[in-house]
This record gives sequence, structure tokens and C-alpha cells, in this order.
Amino acid sequence: MSNLSNTHFVSDIKELLQKARNSIYQTINTTMTQTYWEIGRRIVEEEQGGEARAEYGKGLIKNLSHELTREFGSGFSIDNLKNMRRFYLAYSKSETASHQFSLSYSHYIFLSRITGEDERNFYEVESAQNGWTLKELKRQFDTGLYERLSLSIDKTKVKELSQKGHIIETVQDLIKDPYILEFVGLPVLSSYSESDLEQKLIDKLEAFLLELGKGFTFVARQKRLTIDEKHFAVDLVFYNRLLHCFVLIDLKIGELKHQDIGQMMMYVNYFDRVEKQEDEAPTVGIILCKDKSKALVEMTLPRDNNQIFASKYLTVLPNKEEFQRLLEAVGDE
Repeated sequence: MSNLSNTHFVSDIKELLQKARNSIYQTINTTMTQTYWEIGRRIVEEEQGGEARAEYGKGLIKNLSHELTREFGSGFSIDNLKNMRRFYLAYSKSETASHQFSLSYSHYIFLSRITGEDERNFYEVESAQNGWTLKELKRQFDTGLYERLSLSIDKTKVKELSQKGHIIETVQDLIKDPYILEFVGLPVLSSYSESDLEQKLIDKLEAFLLELGKGFTFVARQKRLTIDEKHFAVDLVFYNRLLHCFVLIDLKIGELKHQDIGQMMMYVNYFDRVEKQEDEAPTVGIILCKDKSKALVEMTLPRDNNQIFASKYLTVLPNKEEFQRLLEAVGDE
């Protein structure tokens, strides 16, 4: 047997074993998650069928924790049993798709803390579709992805977020306002240049792609354009596989000026006429800025504009109260 065929043989066996391990892990995870949901259901039903006193519920969980820990070991503390109870209460409707339990139990414990059912369903669907780790799920929740998309998309589609997740069908579906770039580690009051911000985004490209959303692939940075012997450079170039179009991103650390919009219009026109293939959709340009005037943007761009957008960005995640005020302010613009 040749070394080449032997290499392929060993590789195939390794792949077979890895698939088996993944399948076993998924089966164990699903079974344990269903079991914890069932334990939560039994606790709730026992509480409802027992004495109508808070002390009874406390004693029930305490005694159950003692018995289960003694026989099955750690993992059945009072807090963990309360989590199972909350898990069931959040997903107690028999018609919910959550009973497929496609995520880890840790995901569901976090999701069960989200009080809004539509918002909770949205994060569940997105986690399953995109394979988010628990860390990624927490990050998307902390940056208010659901609220930001609710403000950005057509209001008639908001309900669909909780049922289908974020569906990319139009250019507007790609855009967020604001973008949260807390992962770059640039304090809000620090002095940094546009090149500093660009380098940080490249250093944290995986996190930036997660923030951009579905279907994005990185193409280039400082993409050089030559027009009539004059040279220009687009900060960042991406391609969206779902809409089959280039997405150009320009970074502005100050207030957006009409010249910045004109520059992006030139970049977009260049890509449409030089880089884009006939079967690809028109190029999209996004200007990320610290501040902007909606009136200035609207007056600079054509009324039927569907290619160029300006969005604010934050390099520090505000607290929940500040974040809510920010989202309301964007929605009122």
C-alpha cells in the first residue's frame, strides 16, 4: 500500500471516529437536556399539587437536592434544580419547537432568563442556525442584536425574527444601526485613528464577521482603486454570499460629512463597473461613523438609494439603560 493511499485510509478512519463522537455527544446532550426539562416539569407539578405556600416549594427543592446529590453526585444543587424549574417554565408550551432541544442545556439555561418570548425564540433560532457557542450567544444578547434588527428591518417582518431568525433577502436586511464593536478594545474616550480601528477589526476579524451577520466573507483591506491616474483605497471589502454582492466598508472616527458619502458613492460605482460580474447584485457601501446626521445623509443620497448606508458604531458596550436610550434615539431619527 502506498504512503498516499495509507494517508487517505487513516484520515478516513479518523473522520469516521470523529463523526461517531459528535453523534454520541449530541445524543447525550439531547437526552440530558430532555431529562432536565422533565425534572423541571415534575417540580412545578408537585408544587402546584402540593401545599399552596412558598415554604413548601423551598422545602421540596431542598429535600430533592439532598436525595439526588446523595445518590447521583454533584450537579443537583438547589440552584441547579431551580434552573431546571425555570427551564421548564420558559419552555412549557408543548407546541414549541424547543422540545427538539437542538442546543446545549447551558444555552437553554441562559435563554430561559430572557423574559420576552419573541426575543427568546429569536436567539434560540439564531443559535441553532449559526452554531453559536454559549459565549457568542451571550455576546449577541448583550449587544442587543434583536432590538437592533427590530429597528433596522421592515416593521412587518419583526414578528418573523422570532419564528425564522434573521432572514437575509434584501440589502436592508444586511444593515444594522448601530454596530457594536466592543471587541476591538478601544475605550470611548481614547484617541485613535481610522487606521488603528481598521487594524483592530482585522485582528478580531472573526468577531467582526459575527457582528456583520450572515453570509459575509472577507475579501481585502485597503483595496486600491485607480481612476484617471489617481489612487484611492477602500478600507475593507467583504462579499455577501446570500445576496451575491460586494460590501464595501469605510471607517470614519468623527462626524459623517457629505464628502464621505460622495467618496463612498464613487467606490460603489467603481466596483459596479469594474469588479462586479454580470450575474452579481449591485455593490453595497456602508460607512461606519461615530456620529451622523440623518438629514445630511438623506439629502446627499438619491431618494431611491438602495446601495449606500451610514451607521453609527460603538467601541464600548453601554449598560442596559444607556443602550435602550440609544436604540430609542436611533429609532426616532
